[in-house]
Amino acid sequence: MPDHLRENTYPGERLGRPAQGPGSVGRLGRRIGALAIDYAAATLLATAFLGFNQFALPGEAGLTQFAPITVFAALQVVFIPLIGGSPGHRIVGLRLELLHGGWTGLWRPIVRTLLLVLVLPAVVFDADQRGLHDKAAGTILVRA
Repeated sequence: MPDHLRENTYPGERLGRPAQGPGSVGRLGRRIGALAIDYAAATLLATAFLGFNQFALPGEAGLTQFAPITVFAALQVVFIPLIGGSPGHRIVGLRLELLHGGWTGLWRPIVRTLLLVLVLPAVVFDADQRGLHDKAAGTILVRA
């Protein structure tokens, strides 16, 4: 039976990833933790440098309402190629790499981030716990 049709006993098995430890698929708890860290950092930076007021009414906020998500996207695009993941990923012990290993390059983090900020591609994932944003970019989030 071809590998892509075989059922997993754990996420990442059919991709040749170990069940646990370094190189295993990053699980949901770590992913959510990384996302929370990154978005909190983005909100703090947006508040400090871009005048974002998280307590403003939607009509009064103007374009500053998009400041946190813009900073979040910038953090993703800058840090993934530089350190192998966003600051949140690295803090919780994850790294982003190509599906079969290696550096992500420059365009993959951009594609991945654009899909990530749309939210839906990130919450729809396969048996290997790869979101549509990772599948489109040819990346995988693994334990460091």
